[in-house]
Amino acid sequence: MALTPSIPEALRWLCQATSDLQAARNDIQHCCPNWVLFKVHQALEKALVAAMLCRGEAFAGHRGLMGLAQRLEAEEPELRGLVLDVQWLCDCGMDGKATQYPSYHPFPMIPSEAFTSVDEEEVLKRAQKVLVTLKNHVGGK
Repeated sequence: MALTPSIPEALRWLCQATSDLQAARNDIQHCCPNWVLFKVHQALEKALVAAMLCRGEAFAGHRGLMGLAQRLEAEEPELRGLVLDVQWLCDCGMDGKATQYPSYHPFPMIPSEAFTSVDEEEVLKRAQKVLVTLKNHVGGK
């Protein structure tokens, strides 16, 4: 289904991004940091797509979170620092695949065992910062 680039469509995506981040928050300290990271990934992906949609650009395919963040920051000066925040989250393990699939880890490790040292609270704080930045960006259009 093709997306119609518009502010209302961007707001719809931001609403779901907010819901995804709340779902991540619900998983904090429940022995599943891989799910926290996965849900943060989902939230930020939707928020970045929203920022593209409010620019009047159709979201035609997946460029990855870093690709979307780099493009937005390059074209929107008020989003300066977005790439650093997204990169920090990626460095913590935020990923749509490695958080879910054993094949992304050395045998016999599984995703639920791979992210035990992640600071879930700090990840959520940084993700919330990015989400607020993108909400303000979309709201200012």
